[in-house]
Amino acid sequence: MTRRAAFFDVDGTLLTVTSLFRFLAYDCAVRGQPESYVDAMADLDRRKAAGASRVEANRAFYGVFAGRSVADLATGGRRWFDLERALGGLFDPRVLTMLHAHAAGGDLVVLLSGSFAPCLAPIARLTGADVVVCTEPEVGEGRYTGRVADPMVGPRKAVAAAAVAAEHGIDLADCFSYGDDASDRAVLELTGCPVVVGDDPDLTERAARLGWRRIPAFAAADRPPLTLPQPVKAGTP
Repeated sequence: MTRRAAFFDVDGTLLTVTSLFRFLAYDCAVRGQPESYVDAMADLDRRKAAGASRVEANRAFYGVFAGRSVADLATGGRRWFDLERALGGLFDPRVLTMLHAHAAGGDLVVLLSGSFAPCLAPIARLTGADVVVCTEPEVGEGRYTGRVADPMVGPRKAVAAAAVAAEHGIDLADCFSYGDDASDRAVLELTGCPVVVGDDPDLTERAARLGWRRIPAFAAADRPPLTLPQPVKAGTP
């Protein structure tokens, strides 16, 4: 029986990038619509400037995928991930080492993320994660509607982590959690062994005050933009 779990935030913690943004940039580029990515990011910035919460911003962002085929985006996610891996530096090697150590020790490895399946499925396959808990956009007739009822961000992650632990009969006091952003605080506070990744001021202060373990920000150069394939033109065989 699994005696403990390790909960990993993905973007900025396990990965050095924000998967949802990088995937959207890839998706727009291969469809020959790079301006759609620029528009989506500008809209996100406007919402944040107007005071939108992280939950509200995450929910609204998924509108860019309205009408898209679930199967097509799953395929796109695999191709995007292969390109990201080829660039190198996609994973924080220290956090990835911890994930592998947990897996080797028989711990339940859980990915908790506000991203969605097209981005996370290839990450889970590569890392061997046991459970993926993520944002699940609404689907109708095999296509995303653009609506999201309950994004997997903020305190929602803690609720999900508690549910996973209960399902597997695991005591959260024995569990580990890894996060990089103040929005991960609820999960970090939930487990007995929280690990702060990076330099978020709120989490850094809590780590120093409460004796949490901390892994400083990964000192790596900014990753280059993806070298993208040319978009497929209508009528191309």
